[in-house]
Amino acid sequence: MYLIIFLIFLLLCAALVLSLYKKGRFAVVAKILRFVIVVGSIAYFAYWFVEKSLSQFLENSMAVQVINHLPQPLDFYVIRVSDKDEKNEKYLSKHIGRIRPDFYRIEYLNMQKSNEFWIVGYLNKSRLAYFSQHAVTEGNRDQIVEVRNYINQSQKLSSIASDQVGILKYDNMKISIWVPLDLLQIFLNSVLLFRRK
Repeated sequence: MYLIIFLIFLLLCAALVLSLYKKGRFAVVAKILRFVIVVGSIAYFAYWFVEKSLSQFLENSMAVQVINHLPQPLDFYVIRVSDKDEKNEKYLSKHIGRIRPDFYRIEYLNMQKSNEFWIVGYLNKSRLAYFSQHAVTEGNRDQIVEVRNYINQSQKLSSIASDQVGILKYDNMKISIWVPLDLLQIFLNSVLLFRRK
């Protein structure tokens, strides 16, 4: 997904350069190309935002409710472990959020190709304070995880989980940079394309 967002950025930069051609035969072709690039970019981001908003409410999703009974707020992540052996597709990480004491959050997971998930909690940005492994035995029955102790059920698995959380944070950081740049480019291109003389 990151590569698509970066490619859209390059295309929008090219569209800005094409906006310099205002006369001649190439001006009509440039305007058509700019129109296709801008409309395509708007369509992609509209689809992406709708997909991000509605993906958690899929019919086959399983709800995971994480309740923090600890005296300190923790930053929680959930990692779905896929049945596939490929390293890139084996883990799906999601950020649940920072949960205060005696509060809860709900995350939705598609468990069609998985029967296990992990919960990871951080006391601060890098200090892992909680790790638990959960098996899903009854299909998509909703799960409730009550965090009452600072535990780490497996040093080996928690190390893998920390790596996955690090990858998720890095990907989110890249997206948080490039998506606003793309949206700014879409705005600039739209103004130049649709403005009246």
